[in-house]
Amino acid sequence: VGVIPLINLFLAFCVSGLFIFFIGENPFKAISVMIKGAFYYPGAIGYTLYYTTNFIFTGLAVALAFHARLFNIGGEGQAYVGGLGVGLACLIFDQYTVGFLVTILAILGSVIFGAAWGIIPGYLQAKRGSHIVITTIMFNFIAAGLLNYLLVNVMRPPSSMDPATAAFSSSTHLPTLHEFLLPLGIKFSKAAPANI
Repeated sequence: VGVIPLINLFLAFCVSGLFIFFIGENPFKAISVMIKGAFYYPGAIGYTLYYTTNFIFTGLAVALAFHARLFNIGGEGQAYVGGLGVGLACLIFDQYTVGFLVTILAILGSVIFGAAWGIIPGYLQAKRGSHIVITTIMFNFIAAGLLNYLLVNVMRPPSSMDPATAAFSSSTHLPTLHEFLLPLGIKFSKAAPANI
């Protein structure tokens, strides 16, 4: 269980190091900078977790399908559409309910939207015999295009040039680690991380 991921990590470092060496840089220095940037500097672990959370959960969703002996190469597209479910739930309910309930509704929205996006290729494979790898890969691109279209043409506030939705209300946010630990009497810094 632990040896195979370590071997994969070692091989990834070796292959990356070869590419870095061939472009004329020191691979050990590059890996050192990467590890320090991810774990060493103040706030680095928070940034690492922030940027990897989507990948971790998408990987877990794909791993679940693999354990059922099914291929799900569409995790990226399902994550996009699940994110759309989160955004819509927050935009619809943030004015009418308290933040904690909006968070629950946003989670349900992400589950429903992401699962609905995954059902389509599953149905095509089960009923039409479509190749699941091809359809799920194609659905990744369709999801990216759909999300781009909705953010630019439908959900963007009229006065904004940024392809994004309107801002959620201030009560709608994911609780921070600081907010989780404070009731337990554990003080955790809220300070912004230093520049890396």
